[in-house]
Amino acid sequence: MRMPSADPLRDLGVRPVDGGGELRVWSANAGALELCVIDPGDGDRVVWSSPMIRDADDVWSITSAELVPGASYSVRADGPAAPANAFDPARHLIDPYARGLRRTTAGWRGEVMDGGFDWGGVGKPGIALDHTVIYEAHVRGLTMRNPDVPEHLRGTYAGLAHPSTIGYLCDLGVTAVELLPVHQHVSEQRLRAMGLTNYWGYNTLNFFTPHAQYASRAAQAEGAGGVLREFKGMVRLLHEAGLEVLLDVVYNHTSEEGRDGPTTSLRGLDDASYYRHDADGGYVDTTGCGNTLDVSRPAAQRLVLDSLRYWAREVQVDGFRFDLAATLGRDAAGDFDPRHPLLEAIVADPELQDVKLIAEPWDVGPGGWQVGAFPRRWSEWNDGYRDRMRNFWLRDVAAARDNGLPSQGIGPLARRLAGSNHVFALERGPLASVNFITAHDGFTAADLVAYDEKHNLGNGEDDRDGTNDNKSYNHGVEGPTGDPEILAARRKAIRNLLGTLLLSAGVPMLTAGDEYGRSQNGNNNAYCQDSELTWLDWSGRADWQRDLHDVVRQLTRLRRENPALRPVRFGRWGETTPSASQMDWYNKQGLSMSLEDWDSPAERTLQFLAASTPEFEDFNRILLVVHGLETTVTVTLPEHEGVAGYTLLWDSSRDDLADAELEHGPGDELELGPTSMLLFRAR
Repeated sequence: MRMPSADPLRDLGVRPVDGGGELRVWSANAGALELCVIDPGDGDRVVWSSPMIRDADDVWSITSAELVPGASYSVRADGPAAPANAFDPARHLIDPYARGLRRTTAGWRGEVMDGGFDWGGVGKPGIALDHTVIYEAHVRGLTMRNPDVPEHLRGTYAGLAHPSTIGYLCDLGVTAVELLPVHQHVSEQRLRAMGLTNYWGYNTLNFFTPHAQYASRAAQAEGAGGVLREFKGMVRLLHEAGLEVLLDVVYNHTSEEGRDGPTTSLRGLDDASYYRHDADGGYVDTTGCGNTLDVSRPAAQRLVLDSLRYWAREVQVDGFRFDLAATLGRDAAGDFDPRHPLLEAIVADPELQDVKLIAEPWDVGPGGWQVGAFPRRWSEWNDGYRDRMRNFWLRDVAAARDNGLPSQGIGPLARRLAGSNHVFALERGPLASVNFITAHDGFTAADLVAYDEKHNLGNGEDDRDGTNDNKSYNHGVEGPTGDPEILAARRKAIRNLLGTLLLSAGVPMLTAGDEYGRSQNGNNNAYCQDSELTWLDWSGRADWQRDLHDVVRQLTRLRRENPALRPVRFGRWGETTPSASQMDWYNKQGLSMSLEDWDSPAERTLQFLAASTPEFEDFNRILLVVHGLETTVTVTLPEHEGVAGYTLLWDSSRDDLADAELEHGPGDELELGPTSMLLFRAR
């Protein structure tokens, strides 16, 4: 009798061996597995097949001279009939660990890869988290309309790596590009029936292969190897420019959908083991996508870990944003556990120590909202930050216009501005918070200030899709307008939103296009819109859009130059904490904030004085003044020990400081315009 190995799930997928390759596939419930080598030109024609051998750990393996780079292959599985089984010995299945895929008229087939690539000595930039500014972008949408990218490279990995794209990103001041899903994905059956596509890509077919349709035609013509080389080349060129590459990864479900969905891989190999089921064999769906990966089981955990290791080591990506990450922390009973073996294994894995880990800390299952609950080393999307900033600059302004006063004072904004320490544990610090105003799903920044309601009729669901709770404000007119006062108010609101984002403690994430006011015409769920609606416009930008772009460039520079804006740790009262910021709060009179100053809707002005506690950078102190009412207010700059004066660095009420008085002293009185922000460096 064979004894289980110390690492029973080692080396799954195809590995080269003398004289060919070895395929290893895990399935606990199958009765037989068969390797099929496929005619590359005919996905239905099997040119060679042989049964696979099962070991004591339920790993099925076979060694064959046919498994050489470029070979096309599949697996067929047979097994007992049961409510949670879906075996069909005639069906060709994708090896879950396939590094390459080939699309044929008969379906998807695996492709054996050699994986070789010359990195030219280029390593990962290793940008510290406190210096990180994330730019969330879509590979295709980022360059499809960029005239500086050759036409045959637009919308591709090579287009993203083109000097014009890289130059734009570096000039903007972002440090990491977070790419919407680039694992090979397909469109859902429902969308295909409506003639639409899953543009965003949250419908993964395989966790190890880059999406072939984002590669150039020349790379696609070379097969899976050409696609992978173009992807790696993109990573290398971005790294050479000092930019990190983060991947939005979807490990919570697959494209096999519900029971009536396509069976392509995991379902056909071992449905009962890879997916969550109820007592009757039906799917438990905490993702809203038809199925849920059962990460309470070791094989599913290993699949996720091995995929992460592959992208982090062999493809050299710098981090991951985990879609619906609460699903990845659900135990066998379906409850979220912050000490879940998978979450802890990701943190502890020696091959993942240099990657950034970002959770979307919710899903649609019971107890699915888990913001603040993830383990140390994880950062999390902070939806409370998003909602608070939208409320402060938009909904509260609308309420004040309607009722005379906004609904809340400035206190809730201040907590978020300082790093959301009421959400994230002391030992995790402010960098646990990924701050954002917008993301791929929801309104763009320009639409937040121009629409009260979503306008999603183009999505084919009679405007039922997308959230109704946008916390937006159209400033008096729904959609486009020529009214100069409304336009001015909208543009200042965008500057306030993006200014708050880039001047807050935490890790800021900017959505591609917000830097110049991109609109989706009020569509807040453009997941199925692969068109000029979602692609960035590079050449048709108006003067105000170019001005906004310059403001964002200035804000990223100011963040980079002022470490007091980006503390690594939360400070403690009465203590000096290295790499924290000492924070003092003043009202408009330059006095310490009172309870009324924090809470009163009539008192929405504060002055935030933050001093760094140097550990790796020089000492720095800034003063941020926030005024959240549509009235003019007089502010007295605070007197503070060690502060001799204040130099104005940024004013959200202006496009630039050309005519502004820059130098001020403690006790000076300044007049602030309605709903505005000022940033000073304290001398």
